[in-house]
Amino acid sequence: PGIQHRAPGPIVALLEDERVTVELINDGIHLHPSVLDLAYGTAGASRVALITDAMGAAGMGDGLYPLGPLQVEVKDGVARLVEGGSIAGSTLTLDVAFRRSVTLNGLSLNQAVESLSAVPARLLGLADTVGSLETGKNADLVVLDSESYQVVAVMRRGAWISGGDRFATVTTG
Repeated sequence: PGIQHRAPGPIVALLEDERVTVELINDGIHLHPSVLDLAYGTAGASRVALITDAMGAAGMGDGLYPLGPLQVEVKDGVARLVEGGSIAGSTLTLDVAFRRSVTLNGLSLNQAVESLSAVPARLLGLADTVGSLETGKNADLVVLDSESYQVVAVMRRGAWISGGDRFATVTTG
């Protein structure tokens, strides 16, 4: 059941329960922006994990794609089953989820980064190796430009796999 004024139901109970992490797909299709605002306002960034629910068409153009034995049509970035028309996962990538969270939902950069990296790492039991930039952890990072939050470089385990030539010299202070 949904949220009712006299019977808030399971949604409110889960948002208020500190043991629960809320997974949100911020693609503009699965959830209205107000639902994200409600989740962040109630649960906070430390309990929200931004996820993609992406299928093989993630980041690809419109067309037909397989999803197991099913056929999915992607049109205008929305993945729907050919038979029945139900939403069939998403084509969302995490950089787009980040960009939407900051520019449309007004999250701070820290909140968006926490929900995309630290929270999922903690949930998966990997917080000792990934999820934040700390000595002894994998040096996995994505560099975004400061204006439109587009990906400009990617580092995996300390090695640049794209765009790294722009960041060859690192100065620490």
